[in-house]
Amino acid sequence: MFTRQRLAVFIDGCFWHGCPERATMPATNTDYWRPKLAGNIERDRETNAMAQAEGWKVLRICVHVSPEEAVGRKQEKLTAP
Repeated sequence: MFTRQRLAVFIDGCFWHGCPERATMPATNTDYWRPKLAGNIERDRETNAMAQAEGWKVLRICVHVSPEEAVGRKQEKLTAP
């Protein structure tokens, strides 16, 4: 949380949060995992919406992103309208 800039940063695990680049669906027990992971993604959307409704910018970064790229994304988010 960067309170002065009202920026909430979440560092998400690729598997748990459905990273479009690296998330995979387990080959077994898919009846459990599919709704579980979909629920995580939906909860992320709800969290984003609640924070934005309170005037916060939200940045989600997957754990595989390099620290340098993460800093760049933060700067972009802070300078975006």
